[in-house]
Amino acid sequence: MAHSGAACVLYPGDDRGHSARGPAGTPGEGGLHAPDAAGGEDGAAAPAAPQAPCSLGASLCFSSADASPSPSGDAASPPPCRSGRRVVETQREVGGGPDEPASPEEEPASPQEERTSPEEPAEPVPVPPGAWAAHGEPDLVLEVCGRRLRAHKAVLAARSDYFRARASRDVLRVQGVSFAALRLLLADAYSGRMAGVRPDNAAEVVAGARRLQLPGAAQRATDAVAPQLSLANCLEVLGAAKRQRLAELRDAAYRFMSDHYLEVLREPAVFGRLSGAERDLLLRRRLRSGRARLSAAALGPPAGERAGSRPQSPSGEAGAARAEAAVYCYRAEGGWRELTRLPDGAAARGCGLCVLYNYLFVAGGVLPAGPDGRARPSDQVFCYNPATDRWSAVRPLCQARSQLQLLALDGHLYAVGGECLLSVERYDPRADRWSPVAPLPRGAFAVAHEAATCNGEIYVSGGSLFYRLLKYDPRRDEWQECPCSSSRERSADMVALGGFLYRFDLSGPRGDAQPAAGPAAGGGVSVSRYHCLAKQWSSCASQLRPPGASAACGLQPFRCAALDGAIYCVSRAGTWRFVPPPGDADAGEGGSFEPEPLGALPEARGVLFPFVLNLPEQPEQGAA
Repeated sequence: MAHSGAACVLYPGDDRGHSARGPAGTPGEGGLHAPDAAGGEDGAAAPAAPQAPCSLGASLCFSSADASPSPSGDAASPPPCRSGRRVVETQREVGGGPDEPASPEEEPASPQEERTSPEEPAEPVPVPPGAWAAHGEPDLVLEVCGRRLRAHKAVLAARSDYFRARASRDVLRVQGVSFAALRLLLADAYSGRMAGVRPDNAAEVVAGARRLQLPGAAQRATDAVAPQLSLANCLEVLGAAKRQRLAELRDAAYRFMSDHYLEVLREPAVFGRLSGAERDLLLRRRLRSGRARLSAAALGPPAGERAGSRPQSPSGEAGAARAEAAVYCYRAEGGWRELTRLPDGAAARGCGLCVLYNYLFVAGGVLPAGPDGRARPSDQVFCYNPATDRWSAVRPLCQARSQLQLLALDGHLYAVGGECLLSVERYDPRADRWSPVAPLPRGAFAVAHEAATCNGEIYVSGGSLFYRLLKYDPRRDEWQECPCSSSRERSADMVALGGFLYRFDLSGPRGDAQPAAGPAAGGGVSVSRYHCLAKQWSSCASQLRPPGASAACGLQPFRCAALDGAIYCVSRAGTWRFVPPPGDADAGEGGSFEPEPLGALPEARGVLFPFVLNLPEQPEQGAA
């Protein structure tokens, strides 16, 4: 291309300078020289006009195609070459133009490059014994980071579109993948097993699998690193996955955090570095993973024993009750099955339990008798994680309690009352700390009260001595009196559903071994409900007989849990599904039990306390 400026010719010179002029404007040695434009009176060359130094380095200047001859008529000829350099004639010689060769990734290494490169023997792919010989002699050399790997074209082409498109090459340079990651990916291509993946190289391996278009390798690498995640490395793995947009690895890190939500919640170095959207995502995944299933814990005292037995009395049954305490879950396809057993140190008699963040918490209770032969209340708290099928200890209560009510509300636990106790304490799972809150009003209850949460408040009903309904407002930290039901029957349980409190009363004879004759033999179940906003009680059903319940004996005690718009009443005699009246109607009795019971737990000992847990979907095992 012709240049409109002064012609610039690069003459080879020494290496002491690369600019056309020195610091003072004098011509630099071996640098750039402009041809003389005119001669002086004595024939000497006139001093050259000052010019700005050439912006190109000495190795990047071009010779002018239309350089003007010197005034003497001779073309300017370069001085003798002293350093063996030559003048760069075209731009293509510098960096290539539009027709420059392809990148090393797309072009196989030439034989000349193979000879000039340091000779390094190619390594075989680490595969199980026998897998290499089955494919014959390798016919492909892969170059990455200056090292070589031998492989078989047929094996790689069958598993990757990347290698299939380059099957004609004998030597292939791979870019964007490290040598260590490539060895692991090739071993997986031969054996179908991903080994050697760790949290510190998982992102590198998954990114390499996506670059080399190995469809299953990315997921197998993610599955291999998932069991190795911990609180110490999950955040680093998540950050690497987000930076490289690796969806599989990112989801694995989120899954670990949601499965270990309480541990992550208590760790400021992890939970404090998550965004608000990520925190909400972890909690949603925690609460929606798996399937909500009706579960029940078989706890003491055994059926027929008074629930309010004092912990100060000798209790030889406490140890036996804990040994037989178990948690069951109900599956429609298999009935009731054992899920887990209470851990060592947990009291099975007189404890409280509830579900928070899809963890089952067990607190307080009556411990086995000590050396003096007297039982004592417990302050121990344990939680069960269905995602990992493990129990762990939680910060103990501030005060040991038995016959308490344990409730979950707005991300906190509340331990309400207990045997001869009016105090209430709240547990903050993020701080792992119990702290006292407003106690129950004096003279409120003795023992055996029921409690439930509804519309962000706690409701506690009276026990065997008083018939009262109290409401706790956590925003004001105070208790308020609410209208009480007119029923004076023995209360079985109280549960919240759809803005209502449902109270189940057992009508008929109380604890008689021989029930009265007639249609009311064995008693029945009456259900009333309380509208928490309207503060009104209404009747839902009266004198209902649970289906399948024997009329020859009285109704056994049962407990209730709400699931999918219905209330499940669970006892050792059977499990019944109560359907409340439709809508918000307050008049009439429209509640009823479904005709078919769900089945009983004849092997369970003690009273069954139902609750709802989201359990992971697992393939059904053979019947025990």
